[in-house]
Amino acid sequence: MKLCRFDEDRLGVVIDGMIHDISDVQDEIRAGARYDMRGDAVIAALPEWRDRMEEAAAKVPGKAPSEVALLAPVARPSKVMAAPVNYAAHVAEMAAQPHVTGADQGPRRPSGIQNQGIFLKANSALVGASEGVAIRFPDRRNDHEVELCVIIGKQGSHISQADALDYVAGYTLGLDMTVRGREDRSFRKSCDGYAPLGPWITTADEIPEPNNVDFTVHLNGEIKQDAHSKDMIFDVPRLIEFATEYYSIYPGDVLFTGSPPGVSEVKPGDVMRCNCDLIGEMEVKVREAE
Repeated sequence: MKLCRFDEDRLGVVIDGMIHDISDVQDEIRAGARYDMRGDAVIAALPEWRDRMEEAAAKVPGKAPSEVALLAPVARPSKVMAAPVNYAAHVAEMAAQPHVTGADQGPRRPSGIQNQGIFLKANSALVGASEGVAIRFPDRRNDHEVELCVIIGKQGSHISQADALDYVAGYTLGLDMTVRGREDRSFRKSCDGYAPLGPWITTADEIPEPNNVDFTVHLNGEIKQDAHSKDMIFDVPRLIEFATEYYSIYPGDVLFTGSPPGVSEVKPGDVMRCNCDLIGEMEVKVREAE
């Protein structure tokens, strides 16, 4: 099943490329959820409510994605996690550009994801495809980093690799937008709109092998990143195990799994198109922040 959010906080099921509005189901789920729950009520309810969601979707006409404004597919994650330096080829391309990363201006961090850990992006950075990316520092280099993203389905901590996929609700695509410089990584990657997510969530049963997923990003029609999740240093189960050594995860939490090589600079007026055959395609426009 594919789930999306669109327009004014509406929920849809995507069937054969068409969006079927099931916002009444969303309203009922939220009405029964505690306000102080950690995580996203709709994602938490998926196991119990999935059949009803599909039944509701079958009863209403569909709309083309071009007729709606796609939002981030998760409304209330407790956090947005991200894996740094998780593709060897991306590590090499950044090491070759110390003037871009700021490494030529002082001591570098210890190398390797094991040493650098999982970092956090501000929840306020999350946007959907329709909202685009607003470049806050047009005088500095801003890069795209397309990534496979994991949507957590249930609460857990100290999760083993063997059990990790049991905690996954689904997958989506994300752009870990980055302002280059010497500031802390989380600071530079948490600007408003610097975490586009979408176009929707594909549930985990439709992607049983997350370590065998192809995805791409085109910039103004030119392919820049042509990736395969098999090349990750820490695969999806290991990332979940690693993250939950330090903190609990909750339904709706987002985990960016790391950028493959091919990152490049974006500027206002550019258009990024992210694609994964197992998930879908989203177009994200770049503009200058007001």
